[in-house]
Amino acid sequence: MKLPQKKAYWLSIGFLFFTVHASYSQDQQIADSLAIVYKADKTRGLEHLELLRNLAFNEINDLQLALAYAEELIVLSKKQKNDLYLHRGYFQKGNKKRLLGELEEALAAYFKSLEAAKREKYSQGEGMVYSTIADVYSVSNNHVNAKLYYSKAIHTLRQSGESIALASTLANAGYEFYNTNTYDTAFSYFKESSKIFEKLDYPNGKAYSLGNIGMLYTKLGKHKQAEEIINEAILILEEVEDYPPICEYLISMADIYFAKGDLIRGKTYAQKSLDLALQYGLKEQIRDANLKLSELYEKIGDTKTSLQYYKNHITYRDSVNNLKSIQAMADLRTNFEVSQKQTEVDLLKEQRRNQQNQMIALAIILVLIIIILGALYWFYRAISREHKRSESLLLNILPAETAQELKKNGKVEAVKLDEVTVLFTDFVEFSKKAEHIEPEHLVRSIDFYFKGFDEITSKYGLEKIKTIGDAYMCASGLPTPNQAHARNVILAAREMVELVNQALQLEDGLNHFEIRIGIHSGPVVAGIVGIKKWQYDIWGDTVNIAARMESASQPGRINLSDTTYQQIKAEFPCEYRGEIEVKNRGALKMYFLS
Repeated sequence: MKLPQKKAYWLSIGFLFFTVHASYSQDQQIADSLAIVYKADKTRGLEHLELLRNLAFNEINDLQLALAYAEELIVLSKKQKNDLYLHRGYFQKGNKKRLLGELEEALAAYFKSLEAAKREKYSQGEGMVYSTIADVYSVSNNHVNAKLYYSKAIHTLRQSGESIALASTLANAGYEFYNTNTYDTAFSYFKESSKIFEKLDYPNGKAYSLGNIGMLYTKLGKHKQAEEIINEAILILEEVEDYPPICEYLISMADIYFAKGDLIRGKTYAQKSLDLALQYGLKEQIRDANLKLSELYEKIGDTKTSLQYYKNHITYRDSVNNLKSIQAMADLRTNFEVSQKQTEVDLLKEQRRNQQNQMIALAIILVLIIIILGALYWFYRAISREHKRSESLLLNILPAETAQELKKNGKVEAVKLDEVTVLFTDFVEFSKKAEHIEPEHLVRSIDFYFKGFDEITSKYGLEKIKTIGDAYMCASGLPTPNQAHARNVILAAREMVELVNQALQLEDGLNHFEIRIGIHSGPVVAGIVGIKKWQYDIWGDTVNIAARMESASQPGRINLSDTTYQQIKAEFPCEYRGEIEVKNRGALKMYFLS
């Protein structure tokens, strides 16, 4: 039997997890029909690969079964050396892992799908995967990476000419800007996406566009328009049984009534969202609905019910291992109470008999107490070790002062620092060379340099901010002000250049590169980004100028702004380069460190 060719796309409008395709949406009835063909075991070769792809795509009710189809598709594609279907298998695996809430495994599958699409030179698939990777980064609150991959996806899909995938990605990118409160840009993306869907007469796309615009109206306080549009979107999605977005739009309806002061109707919509998410095992939506119900009950004044929903929210947020430990301790405590009560009953009976049996019962109690205390002590030690590991991990992510503030207050206030020196590094022609280097080999090479840079920044008391691809960013003078901030960065920069120059002479099997460094001093704002996967970061014009100093530098040289030069000129000789044009900044004075 020749199966129909279908094109699958990952559409994540408003909440980043819906699948659509060029001819029609996921259909459980199709999956049920194809399952009969699958069980007959008569398809072979490409026909069987296409059967597995359609099964993985259309299976809605049983995500584990859909995942099994995707895994089988991956195995067979590898055996047949078919990169097109290997790309599709990993793509479907990523989609199902995502719906199951396993974002790290989903991301790993998407990157493997991207590799296969590139080998196949399948630009349409490459663009689709870029978009899904951006979606995962978006729900993880990694806005920098999300916007980067949305940009790649839009560029690639415009060239491929695939309208539905482009419209989907534009809508997702719009929601990313919606989440970062850039409403004008968000509306622009939503509008372009809506026009494409309307031109194609695509009902699913129309529903997602309506929902997005409705959520934007909600944010802007236009509740009447928002309610009408969101209800229309829900009706369309109910017809095609697309439940994850319905859960999210129900939460938006709850927000509308919450803002109106109608807490009862708001609670009703939030409860509908939770019931639907529980029915289909949608972990992210279960988490969000519990949180919304907790907020609503707290507003009503029912703190007991609010707390219970908040506990349910935490349950879906916390790790499985911690839940197991908590449950084990609860079971142990229950067993002790039951045993103690039974012992009391036994003692009453034994008192009627003889003193010897009473002593035996007391001994049993003593043994139980010792066992319980020993077990509780073991759990305390285990929790203490976990706490220490968490402390160490937190200090590895955040500066000590910032971590202390976070633990004390539960949040970190953004701080403006007037005197900070920022350093950027970048490897010369890295992107060009990286195209011809195996990924694992490339990672080992970059790791060699960044470990060396980490040691140098620690030596001079610099704060590592982040790495972006092959770029390394650090600063001095934060979180605690430091009068020697410019001097310390200069010393660190010289050692970084020395490390790179020495590495060029090595024959260690790694790939080595030349380096450019740029430095600028000035005020910045520092703080923590997001509520997940915390990242200490800095913002301001100083950061932008430091990056421009790096891009205007030359291989093996350290390029300084005039501001930094004025602070270190008495100690370090420099070469004046003149005023050089910089993008969006005009002409800036620059100096090479001699």
